[in-house]
Amino acid sequence: MSEVKFAKLEDIEELNDGRQPWRPVRMHMGIRSFGINSWTAAKEGDRIINEHTEEEGEDEELYIVMYGHATFEIDGERKDAPAGTLVFVPTGVKRTAYAEADGTTLLAIGAPVGRAYEASGWELWAPFNELYRDGKYAEAADAARPVAEANPGSPGLFYNLACVESLAGRKEDAIKHLTIAVSESDRMREFAKTDTDLDPIRAEPDFPVLSS
Repeated sequence: MSEVKFAKLEDIEELNDGRQPWRPVRMHMGIRSFGINSWTAAKEGDRIINEHTEEEGEDEELYIVMYGHATFEIDGERKDAPAGTLVFVPTGVKRTAYAEADGTTLLAIGAPVGRAYEASGWELWAPFNELYRDGKYAEAADAARPVAEANPGSPGLFYNLACVESLAGRKEDAIKHLTIAVSESDRMREFAKTDTDLDPIRAEPDFPVLSS
């Protein structure tokens, strides 16, 4: 029974990356084959799920309204989703969700089609995202670097660290950490091809080759 875990959502530490409070369910439970986290809106009207589209090759997602009441916008069409509602969204579809009641909580589950799920470690980056959003790139880099060094198998964390180092003018560190990220993750390699955060280092001779 050593691999079996039981938990209530409230047992999992609530974090905030500058958008909405959330709980890192996947990391807390030690899940490796799919992504799963919960998101909570403090007040009615708050956005719970950021507007985004999972592109081809990224994750199919299932949302479960655990508590409260939500409204989803799926490709611009609003759909009511009271507690107990399951909402499946395939790739290529824009989605977002808003709370219709204080404390509305969603569980989001995702994995790609046709290939193994890749745990990028973005959850480890989340505590530093607000510094990034505020333009405090050097502070974000200083805070995230020891966490990255303690979690070498987290390409998403190394990628985001490289981005803030690039923006902070730390070219050598940025190239070092970007090289780690793209060598471990084809998804990070694709992001790096067009990410403007990396433009300050893109012309450097040691910038990693990104061709697949």
